[in-house]
Amino acid sequence: MSENSVQSYTNYKRRHAPFHFFLIPILITNLILAIVYLVRHPDLAVAWMVLLSIAILVLAFLTRINPIKVQDRLIRLEERMRLAALLPEPLRLRIPELTEHQLVALRFASDAEIPRLVEETLRDNLKPMDIKKKIQNWRPDYFRV
Repeated sequence: MSENSVQSYTNYKRRHAPFHFFLIPILITNLILAIVYLVRHPDLAVAWMVLLSIAILVLAFLTRINPIKVQDRLIRLEERMRLAALLPEPLRLRIPELTEHQLVALRFASDAEIPRLVEETLRDNLKPMDIKKKIQNWRPDYFRV
């Protein structure tokens, strides 16, 4: 998603074209072809090709997932600081009750709707998708990995 487009619940998820539409299809195709070749020509070297294909595919997923985990840690820290600044005292004391995923979902909410959303989240134990659906003034995150 470009930084110029308006972000909302319906379009906030990011697909990185070189990863999702080039690298992963090629690696999956490579694995399938290696398995087919192993079935047709059983050999230790071909079995090694299959194993390497699996390893490279796992490595590709890890290179995508690990930065997202690091970014989620930073988002949780930022949101805890933001909530501490925005929430009234009774809700501020309950910040530790929010789950990691709830904190990450709340990052899209505008400052004005944070108190209401945090209260609803704590009262109803909202899932991250439910939190995102309730956001009326979306705060975009254009820097998501």
